[in-house]
Amino acid sequence: MRTRPRVGHIQFLNCVPLYWGLGRTGSLLDLDLTKDTPEKLSDLLVSGALDVGPITCVEYLRHADELVVLPDIAVGSDGPVMSCVIVSKLPLGKLGGRKVALGSTSRTSIRLAQLLLEEREGVRPEYYSCPPDLDAMLAEADAAVLIGDEGLAATLAARPDSGWQVHDLGQMWRDWTGLPFVFAVWAARRDFVEQRPEAVAAVHRAFLESRDLSLVEADQVAAHSARWEPFEAAVLEQYFREALDFSLGERQLAGIAEFARRVAHDSGFAPDVRVRLLAPVVG
Repeated sequence: MRTRPRVGHIQFLNCVPLYWGLGRTGSLLDLDLTKDTPEKLSDLLVSGALDVGPITCVEYLRHADELVVLPDIAVGSDGPVMSCVIVSKLPLGKLGGRKVALGSTSRTSIRLAQLLLEEREGVRPEYYSCPPDLDAMLAEADAAVLIGDEGLAATLAARPDSGWQVHDLGQMWRDWTGLPFVFAVWAARRDFVEQRPEAVAAVHRAFLESRDLSLVEADQVAAHSARWEPFEAAVLEQYFREALDFSLGERQLAGIAEFARRVAHDSGFAPDVRVRLLAPVVG
């Protein structure tokens, strides 16, 4: 008996355009969706509990031999991403030995923040993990790393008299390397690709069609999302259309390769790990 592909569904605003169109295109009922955080979905894909789904960049690089990446779809930025930030009461270059609160379990975003602080700014802070509450974080630490909805809220709340500044991780990476940053890719398990290549190709098409439709209708996606989120529709439309980059082409692949080269020594993969893309189904 053929079953629907088991597919991961990230419950963050930054992925709304990738999933919103699934219902509009009629593909939603063809998928067995599992909703969870990026970290948990990454673990489910690696363990074999999912067939296809999003996986954070660090976790993909650690398990590249077991996975095949779907071309031309990812979550990243080519400049300011708005929702992955360092909020700091001090200039970043003065955070050496200071407490930096990590308000996220996102392995890729946290590793990017640490890389930027340590290699770009030349500081070695004292990191600790905590819930993503900006006021509480800055009461205990000199800086905080926030991603997702909390990061977007911090970006929008920044003011000259706030006593802290927001540093966008996407913009910092772009300024440092000249490349886009990819936070997550969509991948399929290699064994599932071998067993059911047509199913993987169908899932890939469904997500591309969903993304393309959602970006055409980004004003509608933003208006609908604003009904349930603490952000205005105009802000969300800018976020979906301008800040987020849902593509995965040569420049994005170069960005992944550069990130891998810089963090491989302590991240559990080789510096020259290759991204293996899904080949077109023949016939």
